[in-house]
Amino acid sequence: MNRDAKTTEKINDWESIRDDFPVLKQKINGHPLVYLDNAASSQKPQIVIDAVRNHYIYNNANVHRGIHELSNRSTETYEGARKRIAEYLNAAKTEEIIFTRGTTESINLVAQSWGQSNLIAGDTILLTEMEHHSNLVPWQLLAKQIGVKLEFIPVTGEDGLLDLSDLDAKLDRAKLLAFTHFSNTLGTINPAKELCQRARNAEVVSLVDAAQSAGHTTINVQDIDCDFLAFSGHKLCGPTGIGVLYGRQEKLEEMPPYQGGGEMISKVEYFDSTFAKAPHKFEAGTPNIAGAAGLHAAINYLDNIGRMAIFKHGQQLARRTLKRLKEIDGIRIFGPDSERSAVVSFVLPDTHALDLATMADQKGVAIRAGHHCNQPLLAKLGVPSTARASFNFYNSESEIDRFIEVIKQVRKMFV
Repeated sequence: MNRDAKTTEKINDWESIRDDFPVLKQKINGHPLVYLDNAASSQKPQIVIDAVRNHYIYNNANVHRGIHELSNRSTETYEGARKRIAEYLNAAKTEEIIFTRGTTESINLVAQSWGQSNLIAGDTILLTEMEHHSNLVPWQLLAKQIGVKLEFIPVTGEDGLLDLSDLDAKLDRAKLLAFTHFSNTLGTINPAKELCQRARNAEVVSLVDAAQSAGHTTINVQDIDCDFLAFSGHKLCGPTGIGVLYGRQEKLEEMPPYQGGGEMISKVEYFDSTFAKAPHKFEAGTPNIAGAAGLHAAINYLDNIGRMAIFKHGQQLARRTLKRLKEIDGIRIFGPDSERSAVVSFVLPDTHALDLATMADQKGVAIRAGHHCNQPLLAKLGVPSTARASFNFYNSESEIDRFIEVIKQVRKMFV
C-alpha cells in the first residue's frame, strides 16, 4: 500500500495504516506481534524499504564527484533529501541541514566543533536531569577535555516536570543550554520554545534533542528559535545510520570541521587544507546516500498522515495506557498525568522490569526494560530500571488492551 496515494480522508484510518508495515504482520512465540518499543526504534513502512532498495538497484554511485548519470542521480537523491528535511523543520536555508549517523553523532559534532571553539575552562553548560546519555556524555567528555562545568535543571519528582523556578539565574551562568524535547523515559513534553527564547534573551546558545519528538509532532526551528536541533532517522520510520543536525547558519559558518577527509574540503595541499562551506565541511567521506533516500521517504510518509494527527493519536494511546495501568495495585508510574508524549514507564511491585519484559515477549508483546540510557534520572527516582511501553501511529487501542492483559497475567504470578 502506498501511503502517498491515499486521500486525506483516510489519514486517521489507523488500522489500514498498519498494512504499510510488513514487520507487524508476523507472530512472535505464536502470538500476533504487539510492538510497543517505538522510543527505541520505530518500524519501517514498505515505502521506506522500497526507497532504500531502489537506490541500490537503480542509482547506486557516489555523490558530488561524478559526472556520469548514476552519480548525478545519487547526488539528486542526497541533496533532495536535504532540501526536504529543511522543509520538514522549516529551516531558513537548506545549508543548515547536516547529515550525521543520528542524534548521538549530531550532539557530539556540536560538542567537539562548537564547544571546543567557543567554550573555555570555567564556562557552564546547562542540561536537565532527564537527559538521555547522548545529551549528557558528550558534554562530560568536553568537561574533561577543557574544564567546562555542568549544571542541571532539576526534575521535580515522579511527575517528570522541570523545575524552572530559577532558570534565569542558571542561564546567567551558562554559555549553552542543551535539553531533550520529549523525554524518552518520563514522556514529559518540555516547553522547547520557551526554553530557547529564554536562552536567547540571556545570550545563551541552545540545542534541542528532538530524537523522540521529530517523528511525533510538528517542529518549526525558526519558531522554536533554537541554535541547534538533532534527531535520528530510525525513530521516525526511517533507516538506521542516518540522522540530522540542524544548525543556525551563522553558527555553522564559525565552526571548524568535526572530521577530516574527502568531500569536506575545498583544496588540499601536503601541509594544509581549506574546507568547504557548511553543510559539506561537516560531512567527511562517502555519506549514507541510501539512508538519506529512506529518510526522505519517511518524512513524506509522516507528513501525508499528518504530524498533529500522529501526536494526538499517541497521546490518546498514552492516556488509555495510564488509565488501565492504574487498575493494578501498587504500580508506580513515572511522568506527568496529562500532556505527555507516547511513552509510559512504570514499575510493578515485587517484579523486576527485565522479568516483566521477558514474560511479555513470550506473549508477543515487545516492551523495553532497563535504564533507557537515563541512569542518572532513574537513580534520582530511586529505581534501577523501569518497564517502558512506547507507541506510534500504527499502534491501536486493542494492542494497549492486550498489553494490559499480559501485564496483569504477569502480576498474578508474583502476588
